[in-house]
Amino acid sequence: MQEIKELVLPPTVRMIVENAMPVMLAEKLHLQQVFSNLLSNAFKHNTVSSPEIRVRSKETEKYYEFSISDNGPGIEKECFEKIFVIFQTLKERDAFESTGVGLAIAKKVIDDIKGTINVKSELGKGATFTFTWPKSEAK
Repeated sequence: MQEIKELVLPPTVRMIVENAMPVMLAEKLHLQQVFSNLLSNAFKHNTVSSPEIRVRSKETEKYYEFSISDNGPGIEKECFEKIFVIFQTLKERDAFESTGVGLAIAKKVIDDIKGTINVKSELGKGATFTFTWPKSEAK
């Protein structure tokens, strides 16, 4: 996917695309917003010495499913809903530069196309964001 190739990651971040990404026609800006926000969060909030991001895709009859995993600090289960609310951050704003809009934008784009987005995480074990993109929206 062009969106992944265009993202500039710090040299300390290792990104692994585990399988071939599907070829799909979709609204480029929307798909790019989702990937860009999820990927940038995966390294921006990662505090380990060797940050790693894994990208996976799977095709089903009705959806393309993508997941982005990191080996960062993880997210408390109580915060799963909060992270998708606009202007919400899990850190103090003066302690970390974040607008709190990235995940809210990703969720809005995915909700608008009738896809799904969710997060699985454990503190100290990273996070995985999974989203679906309906094939009916892939033009």
